[in-house]
Amino acid sequence: MSNQSYQLKADARERVGKGSARELRRNGLIPAVIYGDKQAPISITLNTNEVTKRVHAGGFLTTIVNVDVDGKSYRVLPKDYQLDPVRDFVLHVDFLRVSGNTQVTVEIPVHFVNDEKAPGIKQGGVLNIVRHAVEVHCPADKIPEFFTVDLTGAKIGDSIHISSVTLPKDVHPVIADRDFTIATIVAPAAGVTEDEEEGTEEA
Repeated sequence: MSNQSYQLKADARERVGKGSARELRRNGLIPAVIYGDKQAPISITLNTNEVTKRVHAGGFLTTIVNVDVDGKSYRVLPKDYQLDPVRDFVLHVDFLRVSGNTQVTVEIPVHFVNDEKAPGIKQGGVLNIVRHAVEVHCPADKIPEFFTVDLTGAKIGDSIHISSVTLPKDVHPVIADRDFTIATIVAPAAGVTEDEEEGTEEA
């Protein structure tokens, strides 16, 4: 499952617009909005440093957040954020209200393990990652932290497809019409020598 949820303190924001946003940022705050669940959007402000640390820690868009707005708690999922292109701090965040029945679309990172047990990589082959993350539909309460791809036994020329990944219950790839490729094992630029191939067969 995804990282444990955490809490952010926020204040309601009455003024909106570029001028107001610039003033907030000068004071160490960022504008944000909570929307969805068939309710009116709520404009809020958050501490810039706290949110930026959460973003750079990883898993920001797949972790439920409890946002406390002037004493009232909202259960939300970050859906988008903007980073300052120069100073790399957060400029704005969009939060989606979620409940136990909320279905969300999120990108889940893919982790590759046991590359030392892959004959193709032992021969000098290269793991060519086609998808570093897989977009899925799933309940907001059941967002996976990551998917694991086991490379044990993978040979040069092999392709790893989504069907090779064990998905949790109620988690479904957005691409549903084909068994798409996540990674391949490709030959090294110089090719594999006959001696290496024979050594692998003998082993």
